[in-house]
Amino acid sequence: MLKTLFVFDRSEAVSAWSAIDDRVMGGVSRSALRFDPAGHAVFSGQVAPDNNGGFASVRASVTPLPAGGIDAIELVVRGDGRRYKLNLRIDRGFDGVNYQAGWVTPAGIWTRLALPLADFRPTWRGRAVADAPALRSACIEQVGLMIADGQFGGFELAIQGIWAAGRGAAQL
Repeated sequence: MLKTLFVFDRSEAVSAWSAIDDRVMGGVSRSALRFDPAGHAVFSGQVAPDNNGGFASVRASVTPLPAGGIDAIELVVRGDGRRYKLNLRIDRGFDGVNYQAGWVTPAGIWTRLALPLADFRPTWRGRAVADAPALRSACIEQVGLMIADGQFGGFELAIQGIWAAGRGAAQL
């Protein structure tokens, strides 16, 4: 069973998303999540190494998820051959631990991904956090998209939606 977190089929669907780029630390990378009239969102921008930069991201708050039954986060995306990350945060703060899972999609092909919650790793500013609390679906308060890891230049990731996937309708 799926619980819808975001479906980008109308322009209002992107309004809750904010860019959090390396500019917060002096970098010059830029990104945005915009609506495409074809019926999806596009996460795009430029990642630059200038001023110790190197990442671009967008994020939005989510309504609380059920306490049990969530196994994965599913996305439908069309990539550009680069590696992206899905970030999950267990607070509404600006800075702190991100739980991240990455993927690479073939360029130009719509793909449905299932990222198991067990595969999300806690990080803080790109570094592993060994003593972070376990990721529990009921604690997820923000969802984000990110590109980093020395992938400089322009990027574009189209996205149709994000869902929480679970074992049964009773939990969702």
